[in-house]
Amino acid sequence: MLFKDVLGLSHIKNHLSSSADKGRIPHAQLFVGPEGSGILPMALAYAQYVICGNANGENIGENESCNIKFDALAHPDMHFAFPVANSDKVKSHAVSNHYMEDWRRFVKEQPYGNLFDWYRFIDIEKKQGQIGVDEAQDIVKKLVLKSYEGGYKVMLIWMAEYMNTAASNKLLKLIEEPPEKTVFLLLCESEEQIIQTIKSRCQILHFPPLADDTIADALVEKGATREEAIRFSHEANGNFNKALDLVNNDSEDLVFEKWFVQWVRSAFKAKGNKAAIHELILWSEEIAKTGRETQKKFMHYCIAVIRQALLINYKANELAYMQIHSDGFKLEKFAPFIHENNILDIVGELEDAIYHVERNGNAKIIFTDLSIKLTRLLHKKAG
Repeated sequence: MLFKDVLGLSHIKNHLSSSADKGRIPHAQLFVGPEGSGILPMALAYAQYVICGNANGENIGENESCNIKFDALAHPDMHFAFPVANSDKVKSHAVSNHYMEDWRRFVKEQPYGNLFDWYRFIDIEKKQGQIGVDEAQDIVKKLVLKSYEGGYKVMLIWMAEYMNTAASNKLLKLIEEPPEKTVFLLLCESEEQIIQTIKSRCQILHFPPLADDTIADALVEKGATREEAIRFSHEANGNFNKALDLVNNDSEDLVFEKWFVQWVRSAFKAKGNKAAIHELILWSEEIAKTGRETQKKFMHYCIAVIRQALLINYKANELAYMQIHSDGFKLEKFAPFIHENNILDIVGELEDAIYHVERNGNAKIIFTDLSIKLTRLLHKKAG
């Protein structure tokens, strides 16, 4: 992955390449950016730049073999760690090495993919992955070895916010004082979930969402019409991964949309209606059958829709990017029911439900309780 292959973000490319050219390569960096902004492709391009010594983001002849190894994600001085869980393939003590072949294919196919895409790719979407203490021990073992080619070696930790406390504590000393010419690249979407002792040891680089024009141009290159590209890039809101899913009609948001519409319609009918209460209970049972990561991602989707509805209600339509594709359901008609008297309560209930799902609560009880509360909150009058 070269800088020229990474979408947009020219100011970040210039910063990383110029600092490397001057020999100012921090030993620990934290790349923070929203889903689909390109933190993984950028980190791979930067690592290749540092290890292979490429000039101006281009391959140079004397480093051809180094670049070939990087293209296959098989360079011996490039190490990876990412969230995993036990599965049919790995019965216990799962670490990234067990999934390395899958990881190489995933990065080749979906460099802008999200964590949920990765879990589906290795068939663990019903579990909650993490970077645990076994992974931390593996990282320590890898980095005490000398560099294979005598230059830099890089440890890229993708979705670093999924490092548990034990793993974070085990890596603290190594991140603070790594071996010579060792670079840590920690990648995350939620900076607040990284423990402070890790953050304080890293140089932090924030990535913005991608520009609509950048996404639209990339979609046209992949075969979309200019009209489709403009529409999908606006709806993606800076998330190239979502834009690709929309083009391919493969976005999990399309499934979440159907669940949300069914949920809201039943909640509206449920006031004093026993049949609708029964519908909500059946809906809760169906959602409870899905994996915990799916449930969490669905509730984050609900929060996003609720916030978009509030913006529309307050006439800030230029900030509303989301589209609901279900027949007969319009955000404009739903928006008046989301206002200052219930927005905080609804979002709070959804965040509480996410918290309980993360801690392995009974999903059927969680969603039934959430549904009944939503029924009351949607009927709350605006001020």
